[in-house]
Amino acid sequence: MRILGIDPGSRVTGYGVIAVHGHDLGFVACGTIRTAQESDFPRRLLTIFQDLCEVILAHGPDVAAVEDMFVDRNPRSALKLGQARGAAVVAALHNELAVYDYPARVVKQSVAGYGQAEKSQVQQMVRTLLGLSAAPSRDAADALAVAICHAHHLSMHRTAAFRR
Repeated sequence: MRILGIDPGSRVTGYGVIAVHGHDLGFVACGTIRTAQESDFPRRLLTIFQDLCEVILAHGPDVAAVEDMFVDRNPRSALKLGQARGAAVVAALHNELAVYDYPARVVKQSVAGYGQAEKSQVQQMVRTLLGLSAAPSRDAADALAVAICHAHHLSMHRTAAFRR
């Protein structure tokens, strides 16, 4: 199974694709979609949608896991983040992927063992868990962490079903 993890952002959206074989995780790809060069916000949303569609076509994930919104103190920023997240979700659904949501705290807990982990801790744990030679960028690492979180949740559900 391949999982696409998405860390949405209105200026930088991270993505990461992992392969899951039983309990083994494998790195497939990761990167960022940068939209800051677009002055028109609707064009940023279109870029997120189109670029994620390209990632999906290139790497063939089976499902998508998306980091749930973190509500900031700035309502305008929260609205833009919500719209960027919406563009990402629509890209996944447009390509017939099931979409799963995970709060940042759950993602950090799943990957680093601590729900308040710093971004640098998440980067290093993603590097370790996937056996990478270098840590990915922060946004790509966050997206890979979302994918890893979903893989862990799948594993827990399989184990619980097996015990029944």
